[in-house]
Amino acid sequence: MKDLNALMQQAQVMQQRLQDAQAKMAETSASGTSGGGLVTVSLKGPGEVTAVVIDDSLMVSGEAEILADLIVAAHADAKRKLDEVNAALMREAAGPMAGMNIPGMPKLF
Repeated sequence: MKDLNALMQQAQVMQQRLQDAQAKMAETSASGTSGGGLVTVSLKGPGEVTAVVIDDSLMVSGEAEILADLIVAAHADAKRKLDEVNAALMREAAGPMAGMNIPGMPKLF
């Protein structure tokens, strides 16, 4: 029974760490670029777009498709970076329980 109590305490500590990590993730931001830096997209938290910066040289009539592709590529770059940071935060929060699948708890990295 003593082991069960210790396990429950560890689970509570881990749950608090995960909640803290989720709070950090909500404030985490990342920027992605494309076109050699001509387009930059900034994301925050779970993927909310906070800024799009487009170089003036791309504001040419008839180039909308290229600009759209660059925006999509910059967003994908920013999202990949944000996901990497968030995954690292979750792995850190999970500590030695990372990789375990515990019922009622989010999947740990």
